[in-house]
Amino acid sequence: MRRKLKWIIPLTLVMAIAAIYLRPTPSEPFDEVYANVDAETVASLQSFREAHPVQQLDVEGVTWDYVAMGQGEETILFLHGMTGAYDIWWNQLNAFENDYRLISVTYPAVETFDEMSAGVLAILEKEGVDKFNVVGSSLGGYFAQYLLATYPERIERAVLANTFPPNDLIVEKNKSIGAALPYLPEWLIMDVLKGSIVENVYPAAGHSEIVLAYMMEQLGGRMSKAQEVGRFRCVVEPFEVADVEALGIPVLIIEADNDPLVELALREKLKEAYPGVPVETLHDVGHFSYMNKAELYTSILKDFFSSSQ
Repeated sequence: MRRKLKWIIPLTLVMAIAAIYLRPTPSEPFDEVYANVDAETVASLQSFREAHPVQQLDVEGVTWDYVAMGQGEETILFLHGMTGAYDIWWNQLNAFENDYRLISVTYPAVETFDEMSAGVLAILEKEGVDKFNVVGSSLGGYFAQYLLATYPERIERAVLANTFPPNDLIVEKNKSIGAALPYLPEWLIMDVLKGSIVENVYPAAGHSEIVLAYMMEQLGGRMSKAQEVGRFRCVVEPFEVADVEALGIPVLIIEADNDPLVELALREKLKEAYPGVPVETLHDVGHFSYMNKAELYTSILKDFFSSSQ
């Protein structure tokens, strides 16, 4: 009996730990997640998803999700942030559909900007796009800077929103969590991120229900731990920024004065990295103004694209 206990107890402990670690990420039905969002906004998002089902492209063994839509001579590429997906831009995609070709992607579980670039460029090639405009927010704005530095000949204009330049601040502040992230259970990572959204992002967005609901949907099973790990590694990947003035590429910076995810020091570093670039500073809108202040955000983009032609 004692011999049996010697292996039964450890085995039981291992099974219990495995059960906790592998516990699935909790998710809720769409109607429950969006219960507090006004009906018009919910209908708009649902209609967009129905009208523009996701397309897929395999790039070097990795499946990319994206949408390609709209019409026009110019193309705008939309790049989301850490917890986004292709349809986080649905308000802007709807607004520009009649005047531009539009491509919006979801980053799969890739871990370097080289891999991200390979995927995006393959999608652009498939859609017959050579030169393009780019709008990126947060991680997407950082990725847009990488594209400016690496493929400037492909880019006509760029919008860098709620983002940061290459820096040591994010690396130093997140060194411990960055090292631990690959080993933490998925449900715990998503739970911690949900807490951050509720405590920081939601209030800064003026308690916007659409911002809260979209983030909860993303963190409730719509994105994976592998995607989060890959995106974090891209956030801390260094590179040299482009001299956009010398390149002659029009650039616009959009920032929020109360952005809880991009601190003031990083916002200032971004402006220092691109001297002379115009800056639109939005007040009390938080990190996701393209959702909670969609009309204002879209009007800024339209003004920039029309004035820089």
